[in-house]
Amino acid sequence: MGDLEIRPATADDIPTIVAMLADDPLGAQRESPDDLTPYLTALERLSADPNQRLVVTAREGRVVGTLQLTIVPGLSRRGATRSIIEGVRVHADERGSGLGTQLIEWAIDESRRQGCQLVQLTSDKTRTDAHRFYERLGFTASHTGFKLPL
Repeated sequence: MGDLEIRPATADDIPTIVAMLADDPLGAQRESPDDLTPYLTALERLSADPNQRLVVTAREGRVVGTLQLTIVPGLSRRGATRSIIEGVRVHADERGSGLGTQLIEWAIDESRRQGCQLVQLTSDKTRTDAHRFYERLGFTASHTGFKLPL
């Protein structure tokens, strides 16, 4: 990965991760960088779960990307294990550098190492640039997703 390091996220990374999550019109509505308590609690839960990988990408020690990878054992597809990629973010000044591709390729490789037969992700309908990015990496928009806020 050259000068890039992909490693598990730590509590020290949370302010930067949350800032990246909030750095777009959708994220700005959902995230709250002023109160990191719920994010730190979530990091504790994620770190304790062997099926979760919250990682950051660092360049020269500076966090410039993140994603969450969840491994999901399943019954369908002949008992297939799948992975779900969530919360993909690349720092604004790193977009277009290839970092996003390397981060997704890491997630795909880690999914293979974990015995997954399928990698899936969702992307908000308004993120058309992201959709083109995922399609370039071989993902297919094969399903319609639904959400129910609780």
